[in-house]
Order: sequence, then C-alpha cells, then structure tokens
Amino acid sequence: MAVIANRKSVMTLFSDRTDVYSHRVRIVLAEKGINVDIIYVDPAAPPEDLIELNPYATVPTLVDRDLVLYDSQVIMEYLDERFPHPPLMPVDPVSRGSTRMTLKRIQKDWDSLVDILERDSSQTEAKARKELQESLTVIAPIFEQKPFFMGDEFSLMDCAVSPILWRLPKYGIELPPSAKALKDYAKRIFEMDSFQASLSDVEREMN
Repeated sequence: MAVIANRKSVMTLFSDRTDVYSHRVRIVLAEKGINVDIIYVDPAAPPEDLIELNPYATVPTLVDRDLVLYDSQVIMEYLDERFPHPPLMPVDPVSRGSTRMTLKRIQKDWDSLVDILERDSSQTEAKARKELQESLTVIAPIFEQKPFFMGDEFSLMDCAVSPILWRLPKYGIELPPSAKALKDYAKRIFEMDSFQASLSDVEREMN
C-alpha cells in the first residue's frame, strides 16, 4: 500500500468496523456527504501507515492532506467546520458551549460504561450494563420534547448517542416501556440515510 500521508488529494479515515468512536465519525462523514477513503483496520494489529501517522496507532484517525487527527470528538468538530453544510454544531458561542458540555457528559457517563461492555465479561460488565440501561431510561423523557437530541436539527449529539443505542442488543440491554420516547427517537435516527450509510458490514448485524 502506498503511504497514505503522500496521497494529498483524498481524505482518509482509518476506522474499526465495530468501534463506537469510529462509527460516530462515519456518521458525520455520511451526513455531510464527504468524499473519503475508509480503511478498516484491526486495532490489535495496526498497519504501518497508521503507526507512522498516529503515535498511538488508534482509531479513528483522519488524514486530510498534511493534517492528522486521532481523537473522535476533535475529528467530528473539525469536519463540521471544514464542511459547514449541513451544520452539526450551533452557530452562537453559548449554544456551542452547551453542546460541548453535553458531549462531555456523554463521554463521561455513557462512553465509560460502553468501554467496559466492550472490554469485560465479568461482574463489572453486569454492573455497567445495569447502569447504562438505568441512565438511558432516566433521560428518555427528554426525547419527548424535540425530534432530535435536545434540538430541532440533527447534530453532533445525535452522532454521539445513536451508535450507543444501535449497540444495545449487542450489550444485552433492553429498554423498558417507560423509555418509549427514546426508542422512537432511535428508530427515527436508524432510518436516516446517513445513518444507514455509516454502518460497516459488521455493525449491520448488531441490531
């Protein structure tokens, strides 16, 4: 394979087929219709190109000309600024700050549990499964108020939450009837063309 860093004309994403964080970036790419080469890699055996580009050899890693980004949140915000239509972040600073804080809470409260569910097969996993189910159920009423996550338009918050909801069957989590608003929201997102286009072959089998 030619060294990706020398391919100036094409944006490249190194991605895992099952990783939540890679999936988030792929949703943003699909929603904005960005032309990109997606290279699926095994994070346990990263290719030399990725090792050369990213000192941590992690995914997702985005290469755009001479720029290399390897944090999913940084990548998502970069893509939103680089390709502003459709916008996935609010324009005004106050709303942007609020969105970033919500994304930080998703990372702290839910991503930490997802990481355990992806990694463990112990009592820790059972505890994480219970905590994630309860946390999603508690927040479900929010989805009665707006068509998207805390807003009228599809945003980075939807890109962050929907991959987790897609994986609930994989994690053995079934939402109770009281979370109907959240289940209806998930169904709407899953039916979006951009969400369907973002799925890898392996992810399609998860739900």
